[in-house]
Amino acid sequence: MADVSIDHKSILATHIAKRIGRRTLLQGMGAGLLATTVGGFLPGKASAQQAGHIKIAAVKHIDTLDPHFTFFLAAVQIINNIHNGLLKVAYDGEAVSFEPDLAETWDIEDDRTHLFKLRPDVMFHDGTPCDAEAVKFSLLRVKEGTPASPHAWKLELLEEIEIVDPLTIRLRFTQPYAFLPVALTGSTGRAGTIVSPAAVEKYGADYGRNPVGTGPFKFVSWRENDSIELEANPDYFEPGLPKLARASFMLIDEPTTAVAALVSGQVQGMNDCPMQLVQQLKNVPNVTLYGEIEGNYSYVGMNTTRAPFDDVNLRRAVAFAIDRDALMKQAYFGLAQQAYTPISPPMTGYFDPDIATSGRGHFFDLEKAKEYRALAANQDEIEVTYLMAERGPVGTRVAQVIAPMLAEIGIKVKLELLESATWVQRMKDRDFDMLDFDWVADLDPDETLFPEFKTGGSWNYWGWSDPEFDRLCTEAQVVLDVPERAGLYHAAEDILMDSAPVAMLAHLPIYKAFTNNVQGFEYIPADLLNLHTVSLG
Repeated sequence: MADVSIDHKSILATHIAKRIGRRTLLQGMGAGLLATTVGGFLPGKASAQQAGHIKIAAVKHIDTLDPHFTFFLAAVQIINNIHNGLLKVAYDGEAVSFEPDLAETWDIEDDRTHLFKLRPDVMFHDGTPCDAEAVKFSLLRVKEGTPASPHAWKLELLEEIEIVDPLTIRLRFTQPYAFLPVALTGSTGRAGTIVSPAAVEKYGADYGRNPVGTGPFKFVSWRENDSIELEANPDYFEPGLPKLARASFMLIDEPTTAVAALVSGQVQGMNDCPMQLVQQLKNVPNVTLYGEIEGNYSYVGMNTTRAPFDDVNLRRAVAFAIDRDALMKQAYFGLAQQAYTPISPPMTGYFDPDIATSGRGHFFDLEKAKEYRALAANQDEIEVTYLMAERGPVGTRVAQVIAPMLAEIGIKVKLELLESATWVQRMKDRDFDMLDFDWVADLDPDETLFPEFKTGGSWNYWGWSDPEFDRLCTEAQVVLDVPERAGLYHAAEDILMDSAPVAMLAHLPIYKAFTNNVQGFEYIPADLLNLHTVSLG
């Protein structure tokens, strides 16, 4: 599997521009890096007739199609076909970069000021214009809307939105912001996804079931436990796109059922192939798999707000009691690699290639685990409930492999199997002792660490808090020098790993599968499923 590097030169574009000047920046960056001024696509009707109806098995939980409120990448996969962002994620086979999308040009005026010139004549699917007012509306909806968006933290440093003219908008930030390119994407970032103000006003809280964007496909319907239907947007601004007439996301809970449908040709794609089925699909001649180690990590999360895991020594014991070598073979089928800390290999400049021998992070050391167990307040056998669901790339296998390992340190694990939606709600309600989870599609350490673990963070399901961790991550947000920023994140990771609200497990490949008559799919290692360029042969 190929390693993917995140092009952090793009993230540091503001820093470079300030030091060497914008003109020099434009001359030296090249196609593989961030283009601060990018033209190209002219708006107008698609130049080719759309044809073909693709059906994709969607096996992961989809909560809402409102980009400003979804928690799940399975939803983003669909959202990114309906909406656009100010920026988009691009991939050249080696590095991820960030390019203008609804923005026709992106000019960095100084390290805190960004000027976006929007594409002319772009319309939302409801016929209303996508202009500077719509962009301002969307950004403010994320930053300060009611109810509060879980992505509001991404625009916390946004100080002023100035509408220069109907197609030009200037964003001023209180400080330099290294995470900005990710935040303003319409896919993984979600804070930069632009929604129709008229549709939000019309549908209110039901917008997530009636999304209206500017993307290559229009939303048609969402039939519960059946399918989400999209149709081509003939007025999409990228000439000749989309190539398909329709796209259906078939909501199939059981991955083996999805694989059977794929092999038989009932569906032409699968949005996530669980690892236990990868080898089976590799042996199917009419199916192609796409997947690499992406920016992600998996872990066992522990509820620190109640006994028994309000005891830091018990959490530390868990972190060192898990045999990762056995786990990689038995739960991840030899396809994943051990994670010592959350920062993953694709994050060039932030990931420590020598981490396995550094002594940092979590790894298997049963004697150390027993030492921490002996320090725990409760020395009796402890019984805990471990929530699991048939979700994610390995389903319930992690829980089943880990349970007997924890018995070695006097923790009796009761496995509780739930359907995915109930499992998600129990996690959000913090109604659990333990569960395993995976955080995927991270393009920068800020999203890898901060929303999941900062005090009161919207995705901090573990109830963990540490002021020094918060301070280090907050400082790293405004540092543009990569080595200095990496040092801050490593220090934050060390605090997190020592306190162990989670026990680190693995960095994962995420697989998409298509039948061979699907042509033009452009893989992006951020768990995306863009159908913009896809056709059926």
